[in-house]
Amino acid sequence: MTSGVVLLILLVVVAGGVLAAVGTVRGRRRRELADAEAEARRWVERLGGQVLNLVGSDEPSKQALADAAERYTAAGSQMQQAHTGKQYELATQTAQEGLYYVRAARSAMGMDPGPELPPTPGMARAGAVTEDRTVDLDGHSYAASGQPSQRTPHYYPGGLVAGRPVPQGWYSEPWWKPALIAGAWGVGSFLLFDALFSGMHGVPSTEAFEQGYADGFQDGADAGGDQGDGGGDGGGADYSGDYGGGDYGGGDYGGGDYGGGGDFGGGGDFGGMGDF
Repeated sequence: MTSGVVLLILLVVVAGGVLAAVGTVRGRRRRELADAEAEARRWVERLGGQVLNLVGSDEPSKQALADAAERYTAAGSQMQQAHTGKQYELATQTAQEGLYYVRAARSAMGMDPGPELPPTPGMARAGAVTEDRTVDLDGHSYAASGQPSQRTPHYYPGGLVAGRPVPQGWYSEPWWKPALIAGAWGVGSFLLFDALFSGMHGVPSTEAFEQGYADGFQDGADAGGDQGDGGGDGGGADYSGDYGGGDYGGGDYGGGDYGGGGDFGGGGDFGGMGDF
């Protein structure tokens, strides 16, 4: 009888320990999820303060701010649908990408671009446009530059689109968008990449573009050098295809909690002319 009582006590103690351990793990996961949500919300709010308060003064800045607004809408939709830490992380990355467009717009208008931003996935490896290039391909003219101009009003923060590098820089048109939306590149894109970037310092090789990141882009990246924050991937991660004119365009976020006169629409840390 005594041994049975002892065994019962031991079982109760073990069961209590297991329940306590499970409760601890669940509590930690809840805190981690709450932290991820708060971090994502912080970045989305910073982006919103800029999008709602800045007005472009020329074509490059207007286009960059339009792209930033698109990422703002995308990040908001991702926030509304997020249920895991990874999903909140993607919303954070989308908002940070939007802030790269904001920095580009501010620079184009001669304003202080603001503090440096964390590099997004693949950013440094994508390289950056280091010289002006204009090429004609199939009767169509394309231009790339490290600086904004009426000729090159379309900015890209750099990164991977459908698994292939698109260097940070200013372009005459967003030639990467069809792949961003469809998730795959056409045959002509390889010819265009070669024509625009062949031999350009700081840009991965054409072979790296053809093979894609998974099949050997690193070799081209090593040859091109690390461009740091300036040659980033704000729009190159795989998730970018979801909002390139797709599911998030005009989604629930526009006009929702973060839209218009929302909580941060009037000048948070990133608002208007404030502390970007």
